[in-house]
Amino acid sequence: MSNPDIFAPYERLVEIEILGRRCEVPENNSLLRCFQYLAMDAVSEADLCWNGDCLNCQVWIKNGEKEKGVISCRTTVAAGMEIVRLSQDIEAAVANT
Repeated sequence: MSNPDIFAPYERLVEIEILGRRCEVPENNSLLRCFQYLAMDAVSEADLCWNGDCLNCQVWIKNGEKEKGVISCRTTVAAGMEIVRLSQDIEAAVANT
């Protein structure tokens, strides 16, 4: 990783699912940082405010039988999290991971 200082301290990677694809991302980090971990350049260059004001980083996670919309810059990753929909800005950034 070329910029490890941008991530919150972590000791291990946790597995999450993004649109049916399993990925390993650093624990203790926001979902947006995890997306950046997977697609450093694309997420770094995307039109995102990183503080929850723009809502461009919204994603939907599986919550039982329903979906729950969350702002990825303000949501901490959890092992086993299933992300079922992505905003256009996030989808474009992580499409090729």
